[in-house]
Amino acid sequence: MKHIAGKRIWITGASGGLGERIAYLCAAEGAHVLLSARREDRLIEIKRKITEEWSGQCEIFPLDVGRLEDIDRVRNQIGSVDVLINNAGFGIFETVLDSTLDDMKAMFDVNVFGLIACTKAVLPHMLEQKKGHIINIASQAGKIATPKSSLYSATKHAVLGYSNALRMELSGTGIYVTTVNPGPIQTDFFSIADKDGDYVKNVGRWMLDPDDVAAQITAAILTNKREINLPRLMNAGTKLYQLFPALVEKLAGRVLMKK
Repeated sequence: MKHIAGKRIWITGASGGLGERIAYLCAAEGAHVLLSARREDRLIEIKRKITEEWSGQCEIFPLDVGRLEDIDRVRNQIGSVDVLINNAGFGIFETVLDSTLDDMKAMFDVNVFGLIACTKAVLPHMLEQKKGHIINIASQAGKIATPKSSLYSATKHAVLGYSNALRMELSGTGIYVTTVNPGPIQTDFFSIADKDGDYVKNVGRWMLDPDDVAAQITAAILTNKREINLPRLMNAGTKLYQLFPALVEKLAGRVLMKK
């Protein structure tokens, strides 16, 4: 991964979980990491670790990507960006009836509109340089919706649709677009999404190691990789669902109700 040495990599949602681990791996390979998240105290601690343990280059830019009016300001502070990793996002697992319109707005603001705004903020420079990479963290939930994740799945469907169209628009420009579609990962994502802990209890044994996911994402930086789909078994089930949705819903109904 020495090809990322010296590259300026902007990671949103970098204060914990997957974003934090990607930051460590990129810094260890000599990248200049630019970290954004709402929790400035966590960003300060991550920067300390990067600079002290790896003598890495790290700058922090506190940002709530759901506040679209702040994104251009932060992008101007950051300067040039070689790679954007749109990792910021959250979910709330509730039934359609129990979901609120406030939940809907908050999830779309962060998971979709914030991602789009960050992408638009870095594109002019990338197009001018005729190179760059945009990595959007989507989800297997963007390919197969399950009960109690209607709003979250809708946001990730939107991310996949946006990314696929963007990839075609940028064909031949030297800018790559990659979507990452993981299943459940062992991070603090579920402290918000699954407050009663039922989902984690049901699927805990199959949850992905965030370090493994981060390693696969970091290895794909500045390569023309279309998608990263994890785990393989879940992705196979997703492909089967796309071909035979009614059959999968009938046969796997109990599994899909794990939330």
